[in-house]
Amino acid sequence: MEHITETATAKAPAERFTGDVYLNPIEAPSDPSRLASALVRFTPGARTNWHSHAKGQVLYITDGVGLVGTRDGHVARVSAGETVKCPAGEEHWHGATDTTLLAHIAMVVGDESGDGTTWLEPVTDEQYTAALATVGR
Repeated sequence: MEHITETATAKAPAERFTGDVYLNPIEAPSDPSRLASALVRFTPGARTNWHSHAKGQVLYITDGVGLVGTRDGHVARVSAGETVKCPAGEEHWHGATDTTLLAHIAMVVGDESGDGTTWLEPVTDEQYTAALATVGR
């Protein structure tokens, strides 16, 4: 058994996120496991870039209110205690609403090259505003 009492909080890289986002790693992929997980905290208006995962992603919302959007225009409003499963290869984004914080545990099963995430372009302010309008504030 390994008992980890704390992990350092790091600011998420600006090339993958809009706004202020903070990460606390939980697990990094290492043989034989390929699980990667982190506690991710978004300030109001902060969000990921568009991205996909080779083997999918599970998000467990721990605090606040946020959005998860897909390329086909589907947007889910999420809050504490809810889980979202993003299928393998689906381009999506997630983040806080414009007025609330969001925290979630992000979990992925990596592939041979790492965590299996493909990072894409930022979600535009227009796309974000449209997503907010879709689910209501």
